[in-house]
Amino acid sequence: MARIKQATKEEIEAIRDQFLEHYPDSITELNYRNLYELLISVMLSAQCTDKRVNLITPALFEAYPDPISLAHADLEDIKSYIKTCSFFNNKAKNLIKMAQSVVENYGGNIPLNQKELVTLAGVGQKTANVVMIEYTQANLMAVDTHVYRVAHRLGLCNASTAVKCEEQLTKKFKTDLHRLHQAMVLFGRYHCKALKPECEGCYMAPYCRTSETFKV
Repeated sequence: MARIKQATKEEIEAIRDQFLEHYPDSITELNYRNLYELLISVMLSAQCTDKRVNLITPALFEAYPDPISLAHADLEDIKSYIKTCSFFNNKAKNLIKMAQSVVENYGGNIPLNQKELVTLAGVGQKTANVVMIEYTQANLMAVDTHVYRVAHRLGLCNASTAVKCEEQLTKKFKTDLHRLHQAMVLFGRYHCKALKPECEGCYMAPYCRTSETFKV
């Protein structure tokens, strides 16, 4: 398979400007009221839609409103709340382990630090970055399936892993990463979809390396 030609510096700046113009105040579509709820929502959203997570979490948060209550939760009870979420068995275990670690090591307060977040069960680099991006507007990039797909289609990335893709996007964009991350998520979710992307009239068409693939 031929490698996609990478975007030039001029194209990168143009793509950046387009994303910031079309998504000036983009935020996550996950519903949350505090850092604890945000972290759990992001953990649950892995390989699951935000819409599904938003249906699950209200009852979960009512039953377990803080790390202390979650740390003492019964595993089967947590499973019953999140059973419609993908990989709910492992996620239930990680939620309890995460809460236990927060209580034992951080006095019941979710650490607001990327390096500390990734020490928690079920929290990888992408999850930690998303939390930091959303809650503190940290200048970080997080790569989910949407960002990964969009980055490749626009020639912003040629990496074979999400971590390497994150590194390339961070190096190329440098600033406004929190806004660009969410812009790319929304663009990928609603326009540059995996199947049947909306190429007709797309404002990114001049920079798209793969639009020919999707023409009917």
